[in-house]
Amino acid sequence: MIMHDRREFLGILVGGAAVAAAPTARESVTREHTSRLDRLAGARAQDDEAFWQLVKREFPTRPGLAMMNAANLCPSPYAVIDTVARLTRDVDADASFQNRGKFRELRQEARRRLATHLGADPEEIAITRNTSEGNNTVVHGLTLGRGDEVVIWDQNHPTNNISWEVQAGRMGFTVKKVATPTAPRSEDELAEVFAEALSPRTKVLSFSHVSNVSGVKLPARRLCRLARDRGILTLVDGAQSFGAIRVNVHEMGCDFYTGSSHKWFVGPKEAGVLYVRRDQISDLWANDVGVGWQGALQNGAQKFESLGQRDDACVAAMGTAQEFHSTIGIDRMERRVGALATAVMEGLRQRVPGVTFTTPSNPQLRAGVMIFSIPDTNGRDLFNRLYSEHHIAGAPSGAGVRLSPHIYNTMEDVDRAVGAVATIVGA
Repeated sequence: MIMHDRREFLGILVGGAAVAAAPTARESVTREHTSRLDRLAGARAQDDEAFWQLVKREFPTRPGLAMMNAANLCPSPYAVIDTVARLTRDVDADASFQNRGKFRELRQEARRRLATHLGADPEEIAITRNTSEGNNTVVHGLTLGRGDEVVIWDQNHPTNNISWEVQAGRMGFTVKKVATPTAPRSEDELAEVFAEALSPRTKVLSFSHVSNVSGVKLPARRLCRLARDRGILTLVDGAQSFGAIRVNVHEMGCDFYTGSSHKWFVGPKEAGVLYVRRDQISDLWANDVGVGWQGALQNGAQKFESLGQRDDACVAAMGTAQEFHSTIGIDRMERRVGALATAVMEGLRQRVPGVTFTTPSNPQLRAGVMIFSIPDTNGRDLFNRLYSEHHIAGAPSGAGVRLSPHIYNTMEDVDRAVGAVATIVGA
């Protein structure tokens, strides 16, 4: 999108919703963040640490804290925060139908932007509340019964794992779990186990694009092609890929794709995306039916977001989050995420004797999730001490620790995190 169009869109969010003619102080602050995004766009020719320092300053993370928990929850940039705050105040100032009418177009603009971000058509995009809701929409919306089989990855998130088992108990179909090699060396090794698991009874192949428990990235395009050739539907849980790497669902060939705004997408909280391939929309049953149902039926995947009263400001801010990604550059963000994860792995290898990684070293087999463990070290204790003693926020993961750095991290943050681990274990 050209800069003029971007400013026009942000102008709708910043000033177009205003009831009063005179700008408030908060509107002025919001416009300042719009200007900062312009400066980021102007600095894109840079590809150095100075540029990422500029990006870091677009987030309100408190000084001294290194947030490395993108696999769970990310801070949002000021542009998103201010959009949510500005539009929330606007609704609270005038909750009339007339004033809230503006959100229909803002929601559609957000949908168009999400479709562009994912390589989909707007009619194939539903704006949900998170990945969990998207996954359950598919799990409970497909017509499956006795004699049918669903193949899943044993590393799936519970909403793409246990949910299938619960539904199978109700409807009578079978769930088959696939385990991939613990130390995969190639995409071939990952794909082969799924190919072997598929049978004439298999109706759905459902897997996480990137595992939150190992960091392994599955060859999604290859698996979706394998399934489609056999007439099998595919659900790809994109919680750890949406916003972290470039995703084109049409090229991937999946039937369904889900994602959360609050993780790598650095968007508003309690918002998500569900992609439903056009030819599957009519066959997938909606879990929620509410006001406006008949109209929703005529608008593609919108039938999956008939959820009653929504946080309109949050939904509109999904468009702002996508604009933030577009301003920096999706491919540039993917490279940065990969570079940060690699730097964490290499730093730990150099400074911490005996460290082992659940996450593959091969960049083709991972994204931004990185999990490590250290002999004779309690992972949960290490996770707690990293935060309480060194202000490094990660996550516990089995016997180890998960670090998931994102674009608001610098290489200085990585060095500090590696140094903190070394200090705690006495390396």
